Amino acid sequence: MRAVVCHQEELTVEEVPDLTPGRGQVLVKVLRAGICGSDLHARHHSRLTHDTVKEVGYDDFMTPEDRVVMGHEFVGEVVAYGPKTHGRWPVGTRVVSLPLVRTEHGLQMTGLTPKAGGGYAEHVLVSEAVTMEVPSSVPVDHAAMTEPLAVAWHAVRKGRVGRKDTAVVIGCGPIGLAVILMLKASGVKNVVASDFSAGRRELARQCGADVVVDPSTESPWDRFAGDKRYLTDAPSFMELGMSTMEKLRRLPKVPWWRAFQVAEKLGALPTGPVVFECVGVPGIIEQISTAAPLQSRIVVVGVCMEPDTFRPVMAINKEHELRFAFCYDPAEFRQVLVWLADGTVDPSPLHTGTVGLDGVATAFDQLGDPELHAKILVDPTSSATRA
Repeated sequence: MRAVVCHQEELTVEEVPDLTPGRGQVLVKVLRAGICGSDLHARHHSRLTHDTVKEVGYDDFMTPEDRVVMGHEFVGEVVAYGPKTHGRWPVGTRVVSLPLVRTEHGLQMTGLTPKAGGGYAEHVLVSEAVTMEVPSSVPVDHAAMTEPLAVAWHAVRKGRVGRKDTAVVIGCGPIGLAVILMLKASGVKNVVASDFSAGRRELARQCGADVVVDPSTESPWDRFAGDKRYLTDAPSFMELGMSTMEKLRRLPKVPWWRAFQVAEKLGALPTGPVVFECVGVPGIIEQISTAAPLQSRIVVVGVCMEPDTFRPVMAINKEHELRFAFCYDPAEFRQVLVWLADGTVDPSPLHTGTVGLDGVATAFDQLGDPELHAKILVDPTSSATRA
């Protein structure tokens, strides 16, 4: 079969051996595959990622010397079943799968290791246990974005964003745009999006952002100045505590500490916005911690491939909560399919181009310009060489 092979950071279309489904596996004909930011990183930083992932026990992440068929976001049609499968869907059924496949080499990350080829090919192998049927109402291009949307939904859940909370999305690349979509799908009323790119700011609007900011001309944090729900400096926080105690002490027979307990249960104590860092370059966490209101919750979704630093004392003084989001669980993956099917989520703004296998290398280059594209899909049957 034809496939795009990554070797020594170069992408070439080659003839590779046909795939045969093994125990518990399903052979799937690829209809679409998405090019992910993780793929862009893995192409040029595979050695660093390999060494990092090895520290958590996974030894098989790709290196520059490997020959890897990448692509972990995909939708396809069932072609054949391997032994010890249940044959859950008729041949031709459209399916998506978590990019984790059980092989003779153990569990492998689809499209990110030489031991489990990915979706930049005519066919891919998936594990039946983590494969799901695509509802008939979901367009194939939308189904191809199930995986990145699941990443975003997991991050939003990590952020525990209430409907009345303010969410701030820093960086409106594909993952930032997906986070905006999932915030709005979950009912968040006020989403602020910030990006230097005019094109990406427009896509953020199309994805549902309520406020879109160009950080070269204004700060997203200016929105919180004067907002009584959020405290932006230490004196205001101290004043609130003192004035509250002065008022409570005037109330006869009211245990002031009980009042604090009730206020905490009702969610009436001061809080900050929920901030999603979707840039993934050194210095962003420090910038956010320095500028964000007190008691903000910061969810790091962007993948920074280099060492980074921030000042813990600043985060401590502001009592920031720092969380990191990675991947998703099968239930979150399924929830995305449900929302795609019922129209709660429309990922159309993310899809800015489609290429065939011969256009993948060019598409990787095009994605380096934020004004050109957000998400490029690969159609193995297409002859398009440029999105």
